[in-house]
Amino acid sequence: MSPILVRPVREQLEHDRVIRLLQAKYKRKYDVAINPGQQQVAPVGAGPSPWYPDLVLHSTERGRRLAGVVEVETAESVNNLEAMSQWVAFSKQRADFHLYVPASAIDVTRRLCAEIGIEVTEIWAYHSVGDQLRFVLVQRAPGAPVEKPAPRAAKAPAKATPKAATKEVKAVVKEPKAAVTKPAAVAARPPVKVQKAAPKAAAKPVAKAKGPAPAPVKAKKPAARASARPAAKTAKRR
Repeated sequence: MSPILVRPVREQLEHDRVIRLLQAKYKRKYDVAINPGQQQVAPVGAGPSPWYPDLVLHSTERGRRLAGVVEVETAESVNNLEAMSQWVAFSKQRADFHLYVPASAIDVTRRLCAEIGIEVTEIWAYHSVGDQLRFVLVQRAPGAPVEKPAPRAAKAPAKATPKAATKEVKAVVKEPKAAVTKPAAVAARPPVKVQKAAPKAAAKPVAKAKGPAPAPVKAKKPAARASARPAAKTAKRR
């Protein structure tokens, strides 16, 4: 069937960009066919009027079993008419139904699915971050298979080798510091003993005399000698 809604040019470009990004995402696990824009390459459903979802996922086995259908909506296409016609038809397919809507339309999408009774395997929200588009899983049906992330490659042991080598180099560098010896000429010299100087006696402070020095005092002779001399002189005069 032909698409119900004709999107504006800007929304159609964003819609087709999301389809090609999802093609690269699902290509890791499925054989992916896309119906961007007005192209009708990969049909779904039997009958004279098949549906053309945005992405058709087939298993990589021989039978190429239908594994899932993916529908990408924009802000204008999240409405009751789109849900009643396309979402109901895709949910009735014997395959997983993944629905991608703008982050601003998550609440409306959940309400429409609950009111109409549409069983969606996974509901994803997408939004722009600069020039990049980010996808966030917001709802998964009970019992839906969970995609396991690819196991990370084991780290090569070569990364650990430089660390071990660095430790060895550090040990080699530290050893010469402990083994450094003085030259022979320096080692032969006898150790010089430093004698501590005896502490000097503290000089007594000399008191400075104020004013002129006092005159020396002559000692007085005994009184007996002085009295004897006049007696002798008196005797000579007689």
